[in-house]
Amino acid sequence: MSKTESNNNWRHKLHDIIYEADTRAGKIFDVVLFIAIIASIIFVMLESIKSFDAKYHKFLNIAEWVITILFTIEYIARILTVKKPYKYIFSFYGIIDFLSTIPKYISLLFGGIHALAALRALRLLRIFRILKLARYLGASNLLASAIKSSKAKISVFLFAVLILCIIFGTLMYLIEGEESGFTSIPVSVYWCIVTLTTVGFGDIAPVTPLGQFIAALIMILGYGIIAVPTGIVSAEYTALGKKKDNTQTPLVSLNSQSCENCLAEDHRDGAEYCYNCGEKLHI
Repeated sequence: MSKTESNNNWRHKLHDIIYEADTRAGKIFDVVLFIAIIASIIFVMLESIKSFDAKYHKFLNIAEWVITILFTIEYIARILTVKKPYKYIFSFYGIIDFLSTIPKYISLLFGGIHALAALRALRLLRIFRILKLARYLGASNLLASAIKSSKAKISVFLFAVLILCIIFGTLMYLIEGEESGFTSIPVSVYWCIVTLTTVGFGDIAPVTPLGQFIAALIMILGYGIIAVPTGIVSAEYTALGKKKDNTQTPLVSLNSQSCENCLAEDHRDGAEYCYNCGEKLHI
């Protein structure tokens, strides 16, 4: 075996481990990475508690460095194992991986400069690691499809709700007036949205009997409005489930193969070639 073939073989094996989960090594890699992401998020949260950070700062710092180095190795390995590194670097997950790794190094470079103390806020970017969990939520594709199918209906519904808020907000502005806190139509529309969604901050409240009556109607209407988007998505979800049962075609693919050339995923089960670029997949 030539040196080039040996390098390609090594790169293919590492690609299968990092980007796919069809092998034992790939599954172990994903589990370890999953645990590291969860641990990192917990450490970030604990670090924000001043009393806890003061007591366990050294441990949190060491743990964060271990996780950062692990993610750095993962990031570099993902770049090395694809034919077109820029495809990964500028992809959604590539940007997330970079943002969740670089803050620790920035804090190391500028940590001693008081004028740049504001850069410490960049450490909060580590919370982006939670987005890396999306890699492990393949079963959510059915729900995502239902939401996507409901997009037009929900958009029309939200537009109708916005019109209602403008109408009721204008009425409340005319009825209550500035003395009750309804200083303008936009402020009144804001109050209507807060009331309709049953949030109720309480910063503005009607004082006239007619205004309170309209407010009561908006509150009751709010309960029904909140349920509508849920019903739309649920109906689409049920329809997609029935389609799956009738066609016997799985809507959620169990194929975890990732194209080494273009990084396309979600290939059909048993696929031999990439649906996007035609590259042969690793079987």
